[in-house]
Amino acid sequence: MTGDEIKVYLFVGTLPCSQYTYVEPCLDMKQNTWFNCHVHMYEYFGGSTVRTVCDNLKRGVISHPKEGEIIRTDAYEALGDHYCTAIMPAPVRKPKAKTSVKGSVGKIATAVIAKLRNNVYYTLADLKVDVLTALKVFNDRPFQKRQGSRTEIYDTIERSCLKPLPVHPYEAVTWFYNNNIYSDCHIVFEKNHYSCPYQFAGKMADLRVGDSFIEIYCHCERIASHHCFPYYAIDQWSTHDEDLPESFKQAEWNQERFIKEAQAMGDSTLMVIQRIFENTRLPERAFDPSKSVLKLGKKYTSVRLENACEMALKTHRSPRYKHLKPILAAGEDILYANDRDATHKAEIASTTGFIRGASYYGGYNND
Repeated sequence: MTGDEIKVYLFVGTLPCSQYTYVEPCLDMKQNTWFNCHVHMYEYFGGSTVRTVCDNLKRGVISHPKEGEIIRTDAYEALGDHYCTAIMPAPVRKPKAKTSVKGSVGKIATAVIAKLRNNVYYTLADLKVDVLTALKVFNDRPFQKRQGSRTEIYDTIERSCLKPLPVHPYEAVTWFYNNNIYSDCHIVFEKNHYSCPYQFAGKMADLRVGDSFIEIYCHCERIASHHCFPYYAIDQWSTHDEDLPESFKQAEWNQERFIKEAQAMGDSTLMVIQRIFENTRLPERAFDPSKSVLKLGKKYTSVRLENACEMALKTHRSPRYKHLKPILAAGEDILYANDRDATHKAEIASTTGFIRGASYYGGYNND
C-alpha cells in the first residue's frame, strides 16, 4: 500500500419500467471492462432485455452519423448476439433518449457515492461489496411518487419480460492476426502450443482469445478451439488427436525413439541427440531439432551423418541442424573421415613395428 489515491469509475445500468438499477465500480474504462460490466449487469438482472440503449463511447461504437447506419465494434455486436439483445446507441446529444439511466445516475450519486465518500478502501473487491450493499438499499427504498419500490416492481412485472440468460456468459475477446501454423500441426500463443487440423499446416491463422478459451480461425472459418492455459503456464501442449494426420499417430515420436534411432547410426549421432534433449526443459521442444538432424542421415547416409556429428562435436558442445547441414553439403565430413582414417593407420604402424613369427627365426621344429 503506497497511500496513493486511485480514481474509480461507476458503470450504471437501469431497467426502464421499474428503474431497477445495477452499479459496478471499475478501475478503468477499457473495452474488456465495459463488456464485463454488461455481463455482470445481465446476471444481476437475471436476464437480458430486448434492447440495450448505451452511450456512444468508442469502446462499443465506431460511428454514429446523423444519417445512415450506426457502426458498432465487432466485439460489441458479438456481445449483443450472445445475449439476444439489440445494441442501440442513443442519439448524440439527446439525453432524453436514455432518461432512465440518466435519472438513476443522479440518484446513485446520493445513494452510493455520497454514502461511501468517507470510507477508505484498499482493494476493489471491498469497494464492490459495499457498493452492492448500498445498491440493495437504494433498490428496496419505496418510491416517493408511485407505489412500491424498484425491487417490488421488478419482481412483479419486469423480471418475467426479460430473456433468459445463455448457458455460458459472454467473454470479452482479443484478436491476434497472422499467426503461423507449424508443420507439427500446432500454433504458438504466449509460449504454449495449440493443435490445428493437419490440413491447415503451413498456413496463417487468426486467434480469438478470451479469458478461458482460444479459438483458431483460418480464412474466416473456425478450425479449432481449446481451453486457454493460464498466464503463468509455459511450454504446455493442448493437442486434439483428430487434428493430427495418421502418420503422426502411427509413428508417435518420443524421446526413447529418437535415442534408439540415433544409437543405430553411431555414438557421435547419439551424443548429439542426447545433448539436444539435455538443453531443452520440455522434451517435446527437442522433437523438431532432433528430427531435423536424423533426416540428414536419410539424405546423406547414416555413415556421413555420424562423421559430421563427430566433427561438429569438436567445435560445438551441442550441434544442431544448422551446424551439420553445411558440413555435409560441402563434403567436409568426407575429408575429415579420410584424414582421421589415415592418421589412425599411421599411428598403428608407428607403434606396432614389424612382427615375425617363431618360424622365421628357426624356432619350433628348426631348433
